[in-house]
Amino acid sequence: MKIIGLMSGTSLDGLDIACCEINGYSTDIKVKLLAYDEVKMPEELKAKIQHACDIHGAGVDKICSLNYELGRWFGESTKDFMDRNHFSCDEIAAVCSHGQTIYHIPHDRDGLVKSTLQIGEPAVIAWLTGCQVISDFRAMDMAAGGEGAPLVPYVDYLLYRSAEKKRILLNIGGVSNVTVLEPNCQEEDIAAFDTGPGNMMIDEAMRHFYHKEYDENGFIARHGHVIDDLFEELKHDPYVDAKPPKSTGREVFGRQCVEKILQQRPQAKGEDIVCTFTHFTSYCTARNIHLFLENDRKTDELIVSGGGSHNGFLLELLQKDLGHGKVLTQEDIGFSSDAKEAIAFAVLGNETLHGHYANMKSATGASQNVVLGCITPKIKRNI
Repeated sequence: MKIIGLMSGTSLDGLDIACCEINGYSTDIKVKLLAYDEVKMPEELKAKIQHACDIHGAGVDKICSLNYELGRWFGESTKDFMDRNHFSCDEIAAVCSHGQTIYHIPHDRDGLVKSTLQIGEPAVIAWLTGCQVISDFRAMDMAAGGEGAPLVPYVDYLLYRSAEKKRILLNIGGVSNVTVLEPNCQEEDIAAFDTGPGNMMIDEAMRHFYHKEYDENGFIARHGHVIDDLFEELKHDPYVDAKPPKSTGREVFGRQCVEKILQQRPQAKGEDIVCTFTHFTSYCTARNIHLFLENDRKTDELIVSGGGSHNGFLLELLQKDLGHGKVLTQEDIGFSSDAKEAIAFAVLGNETLHGHYANMKSATGASQNVVLGCITPKIKRNI
């Protein structure tokens, strides 16, 4: 059956839309990408999301409104994608939306209950596309005691495990996360977690200094120098050496974090800040692999996806900091770096439709495996 996956990540660069032909489920699954597109996020909408993610930013009225505004943009973008690719609502089994994360609290703290909030109203998506929608994938895992993240490791296990090679799947979006697949691994063998910032801090610095959304191929970072005292300060952030399971987001490494750093260093050059943040992203990834994943068998392949896969300088740093194995992109093994997470949520939605669990307990810390997602039924409009 045909299933559409939607992913709008912490990098806020756009909406990834992937339509897949999926047959079977769990370890018998077969997935073929039929069409993919990325829809650039309007600047006004991006600004509203950034404001909503700021703890001192948007109030409940603005977030309430943004939930429906995002749902409309997701729905209209998906309907346009369907029309361009000649997919009718009758042949799409489900649209599976990750939603936009506004805030994530992985542990109880300061009187706050562990929780997560993704917005982008699924009823609006269902209304505009004419399709059944699956959303809120993180909620049931959190109800079962998990952190609700990361969720992609289950898909990595289904699609990328190898009989001979130790593979680490690294997605570099706004946040970086890894999934470790030992040769011939079983589900209980999987280790997966967020390692720290991906593009998030780099992109914020690029907007501040250069009014650009990202550092293309790492050009700016390559021509800068590491600010040693800042790098040392960043390396001592408590998240870096925290033991898994763990997850993070904009509330830790987003705009507020970057603005504080820039206020403390008003004379710092833009290229040096971007360079330092790029080194920090690579350091966090390698540090976590060395701390928590090292064993007698070294990594054969570190396979990178997400926006960070296009940053050549960052890939060079990863190869150096990792110290073993080949650093590859999804394209090197015949897949798509940009489409990977949208495909993942199509696969997760397929598991939901089959009533099969899709969380990885070792990754999220949940007490048991659970079926993920809430289903909004298909609506036939009287027009």
